[in-house]
Order: sequence, then C-alpha cells, then structure tokens
Amino acid sequence: MRLLGAKRLRAAGLLAALLLVAAACGDGDTAGEEETPDAAATGDAGTEPDDATETGDATETGDATETGDATETGAEPAGDGATMVFGTSADPVVLDGALVSDGESLRAIDQIFEGLVTLELGGTEVAPGLAESWEPNDDGTVWAFQLRDGVTFHDGEVFNAEAVCANFDRWYNFPEAFQTADATYYWQTVFGGFAGGETESLFASCEATEDLVATITLTKSSASFIPSLALTNFTFASPAALEEFGADEGEIGEDGLFRATGTYGTEHPTGTGPFRFVEWTRGQQLVMERNPDYWGEFPGNIQNLIFRPIADGPARLQALQTGEIQGYDLVAPEDFETIESTEGLQLLSRPAFNVGYIGFNQAIPPLEDIEVRRAIAHAINRQEIVDAFYVGQGEVATQFMPPALFGYAEDVTTYDYNPEMSQQILTDAGYELPVEIQFAFPTDVSRPYMPDPQANYEAMVADLEEAGFAVQQDSAPWSPDYLGNVDTGQYAMYLLGWTGDFGDPDNFIGTFFQSPQPAWGFDNPEIVSILDEAEAETDEDARVALYEEANRMLMDFLPGLPYVHTEPALAFTSNVEGYQPSPVSLEPFSIVTVNE
Repeated sequence: MRLLGAKRLRAAGLLAALLLVAAACGDGDTAGEEETPDAAATGDAGTEPDDATETGDATETGDATETGDATETGAEPAGDGATMVFGTSADPVVLDGALVSDGESLRAIDQIFEGLVTLELGGTEVAPGLAESWEPNDDGTVWAFQLRDGVTFHDGEVFNAEAVCANFDRWYNFPEAFQTADATYYWQTVFGGFAGGETESLFASCEATEDLVATITLTKSSASFIPSLALTNFTFASPAALEEFGADEGEIGEDGLFRATGTYGTEHPTGTGPFRFVEWTRGQQLVMERNPDYWGEFPGNIQNLIFRPIADGPARLQALQTGEIQGYDLVAPEDFETIESTEGLQLLSRPAFNVGYIGFNQAIPPLEDIEVRRAIAHAINRQEIVDAFYVGQGEVATQFMPPALFGYAEDVTTYDYNPEMSQQILTDAGYELPVEIQFAFPTDVSRPYMPDPQANYEAMVADLEEAGFAVQQDSAPWSPDYLGNVDTGQYAMYLLGWTGDFGDPDNFIGTFFQSPQPAWGFDNPEIVSILDEAEAETDEDARVALYEEANRMLMDFLPGLPYVHTEPALAFTSNVEGYQPSPVSLEPFSIVTVNE
C-alpha cells in the first residue's frame, strides 16, 4: 500500500478463479482460495511533538482534543480485562477507511471497522467477514452477498443490506473534493471513477434486494473484485453517524491537498468491529475499548487498546523496555539483537513482501532523460545502504516486486554502483557537471521498507553528489504533506515504497505502472499494454512470462530505482501472546492476550 493512480481493473479472463472462490464460500463456512488485498502497509501521518513518549500513565489521556461518544450508547461495561499500549510511528491521518492509504490509519481502522470479506489470519486467502457467503451471476457482473444476522454498529444502528449500499453509494458519489489523487486512492485503484465522472467505474449499483442480501452490480466482470473487498478501505460505517458527523465534508487546501473537515473521522468513527472508539488526542494517544456487543469471537483479553505515536525508533524501544508500551511495529534492524537478548522482550517477524524505491518524476527535468536516470541508478550504493541500515534484514532490490512473487525476472538490467560511470554518462549526454536535481524524503515516520528515511536519504545524497549531481534537498511530514506532494507530482525524486496488499504482481507493478500517474510523470503505452495483457491472461505459464518481460521492460525504462526488500519486525513484552504477524499487515488485536 501507499501509492496512487487509477489502476486498470483485472480483466474477465480470471473470473473462473473467482467463481471457485464463490462456490467454496457458498455455505459460509469455508474460505475461498483467491489471494487478496491487505489493508495496512505503507504509511503514517503527521508530526509528533518532542515529548510524545512522555504522556504518563498509558490509560490516562489528559485533556483529549478529539473525543467520541462510543461509550455513551447505553451498552453494559465489557468487564475486567487488560490494557495494551502499542507504539506506532505516527498518528493516523483520519479514521475513515475510504480516505486513507497509510498503514497507521489502516491499522487503527481495522480494529474498529469490518468489510464483507477479510483474510485468513496470517495469510492472503479470502475468508467471510460481514458477508457469510457470496454468489455471482453467470457473467460475473452481479454479486449477491448474504449478510450476517444480528450485527450492530457501535452506535446501536443495525447492520443490514441498506447499510452496505449506503456505504457503496457514498464512495461512488463522493463530492468533487474527495475525488483527488490523495483523497480516495483505493477507490480509484479498485473501482476507477465516480458517478457522473469521465473515468469509467467498475461499480454500477448496490441494491438491498432483501434485508440481509446486498446485490452489487458491476459494469464488467472483474477477478479482482472479491479480493479487493478485503481491503480495510472498504469497511462499513454507520450511515447515521456518517451523516450526523459530516463525513462528507472536506476541502482542497491552498497547498492543493485534500483534508476532511467534518468530525466523523476524528471524533466519531463508528463501525461493527471488536473495538470501539473512545478518544483521540493527536500526538499522544488513540484509545479504543472492547466492544461488548461484538457479534464474532473475541479470544483475547484486551479491554482497553491504546495506540501511542512515537515517531523516533529508539524512543519506541526505550518505551518498550520501561514498560510504557507493550509492543511496537517497525523495529529498527540494529535493535534486533538488543530485543532478542533482553529478558522479558520478544521479536516477531513478517515475511518479506515489500519494496523500497527512489521514484523518478519524468515530468520534471532532467528526469525525462533516460541517461540522467541511468546515471542516478549507477550513483547509488544500494548494497552499502542495505548493509548499513538493515542489519541483515534486507536485500538489494533489482526490480519493483519481491522475489517471492511469480513473474520475478532473474535477468533484468541491473545498475551496479559506479560513480565514475555516472559522471561519464552525464558528460557523454552533453550535461555540464554538476547536474541539478530535486530529491525529497519524509520526516516523522518509519516504514517497513525504510525504518530511518533520513539515514537512507543522507547516504543517497552523498552518493549523488560524488557522482556529479547537485542535490536540491527537500522534506515534509509524512502525511498529509509528503504523501500529497508525491501523489500530485510535486517532487522530482522521492523516497517511497510499497507493502503488498495481496500475492500477485498486479498489486505491485500493475498498481505502479498500469496507468499514468502524476508521481511518475510518464505515459508508456508499451508498458501499459503488457501489464494489461498479463492481468487478463488465464494461462499460468503465459502470465508468468508476461510479468517477467514486463519487469525487464521496466528496468530498461527505469521509472525509478528499487533498492531494498525487507523483513519487517515487531517487538512485544513477553507477557503478550497471540499476535499473528501478517505478510500484508492485517493484524487484529482481538486475538491478543496480555498476561499479568
């Protein structure tokens, strides 16, 4: 996750696989076999105060600036239970799944909200969520979802087919301000356009054909439709709360970036999930409590769940060591040995399923010149960066998808570190050294593919300057400024990355390059064509070959420079049990037990 663009939808040729999924789920008891999107990976928000880790008792929030009424619904207290404080790298952007694409927002939203389908714990297989089963018509354009009975939203409103359709209709009819690149990334990626827009939409309509049957009609069949519904971005909110608290109020600021202005996503997020919102003090903590009326299983013992933003990695480790927090994500590789050797702490790892890269925006000179891009690629000492900052938990990337995925090509063009060659390429192309380039990185954030963005950036800047470039350095807080600037094409070069949503090359190079995007600044019909063809191909061997060829084409064209794949890690105190790492970071806290 964490990119942008209106990605081409997977063609009808893969429909047969989805029909098998539907058949397997027809009785509501068996998960499908299709690999599916995640909802977490790549991102975080905002700037934290210097004393973000010094907020005192984990259960005391002080004067919260953003508080909800989830506890004022008349529900009985959930009873005694544990409090868990989890250290995050940043605050969420907003607690409204349709409006985010960053990991910290999605992590929190996933505890409060649920969708029609989900993923098997720790894996990428589709499983029933709020829908017990689903069934398509013969051509896969109409899908009937049988919903669970007895589910209510946190405000007491009933979850039913009308609520499902109200959410889909909201997304499809978003106001113009919400239809921007940085506002509704995942809707545009999966469904395309909006009502009355020029861009075709996969979504046609949603109808409550029965109280517990929601029928969704598509404009064409799509094998990616069911897997994409596992994304946290397509989880359901109480229609009453959406309306009451101005969920569709938002504006484009003077900086060109979207910001929600209603109070729904900051003070009144209202889903059906195992935890419900209590209060949120930006820069200090987001507090949730166990939902006593939850319809599903809740095997863990957490009563109060607190996400505390601590932007600095060493500060997160210190907070874990002192007991201020009981767990945190994005452990710095250099801290692995400390955690593993410390009694009372434990380290958990996720499988490598990401890529870190330098993006090139070819709309900003001189990056439209392939010779400049080649010179940059030879200038960066990727192996040294991986060795210095990933401590055995990373490997040098040669292409924009991890080696574990089918379609990974072993024979792509590679760009060995050679600053002298970089200078020669530039002078042969007629450039006078040094060549000026703009390069940006995000502040106040850690990501699985770049635990310390500034450290990576400073090493890369030094490499570039040695190779004949004069670097105009730029930075911004991760969200909304940095991500918004990337998405709207304001940076020439930028550090970014991606954690996969599901196990398919389409979710990596298809998401990045299958349609023109401001972040990349180019339109290459040959690359789009082969990615379209690969997405539609039903023969497994042929599809592998197409993606291999696409990777070769991409690394010759060089739209950016991938430099690392990592195995992200989480750290916990040893009294925490049951946490299930996921390759796509879809990790519920309802299964976690905190022992005394």
